[in-house]
Amino acid sequence: MIHPGAMGATVGGLLVEAGHRVVWASTGRSAATRRRATACGLEDVATIPDLGAQSDVIVSLCPPGAAAEVAAAVAATGFAGTYVDANAVQPATARAIDTMFPDVVDGSVIGGPPVHGDDHPTRLYLSGASAADVAALFDDDALEVMVMAGAGVGAASAVKVGFAGWTKGTAALLLALRAMARAEGVEDHVLAEWRRSIPGIADRTERVGPVAAKAWRFEGELRELAAAMAARGLPDGFHLAAADVYGALADLRHATDPSVDDVLGRLAERPAPDPDVQVAD
Repeated sequence: MIHPGAMGATVGGLLVEAGHRVVWASTGRSAATRRRATACGLEDVATIPDLGAQSDVIVSLCPPGAAAEVAAAVAATGFAGTYVDANAVQPATARAIDTMFPDVVDGSVIGGPPVHGDDHPTRLYLSGASAADVAALFDDDALEVMVMAGAGVGAASAVKVGFAGWTKGTAALLLALRAMARAEGVEDHVLAEWRRSIPGIADRTERVGPVAAKAWRFEGELRELAAAMAARGLPDGFHLAAADVYGALADLRHATDPSVDDVLGRLAERPAPDPDVQVAD
């Protein structure tokens, strides 16, 4: 398991519960990562070369902006097993990683860190020639593994783009709209109209804690989503704008229970555009 964050450690823990030996490399990682890995039963082998030498399958779950770099570092060790890139990257990134190893499975996770007994379990989509073999490693009700039969590398990542582009994109849009309404002095009116015309939307902007905690990671993910849209000749501006919203919130990563005011305040602090700069038609 490469770089077990909250998601990676939990998924690694499920593999341990299924009877597998799961290793990770602690060199350069934080004390928090060490605690998570230890709590989930992962075995520390210190370095990436040692991890590669002792693994038949490597699962990468890291910030999307680092996915290609992490894959290259593993490939440099000569790893010849199955490499599972389960990061929130665009299909083109997944296909680039596919060229680094003899056997790559593309993965994408929908949902939070898997929890036993959840009525709506986290889904792990898998595509690529060895997708069914990777799926067979899991035996747990906390993670629903979805094998995309016959689909190649890039397909699972495309599912993530289609899903997260909506959930994370609209979350950023709503916060930006509420920040604009506050700046114009009409926030209460906009919230009232949302509650009247689109039930649930106003309440969604109140649940900012999880968004603020992961904004530093969402920024990179939204840039990957924007690149996926552009690669197919579709507008990328939606998700580039969302990435900017999350970038403005990145410093709330370690905040304790951030409020709506904290979030909207960060957005309001963004520099205004220079009126002398002309925007091309």
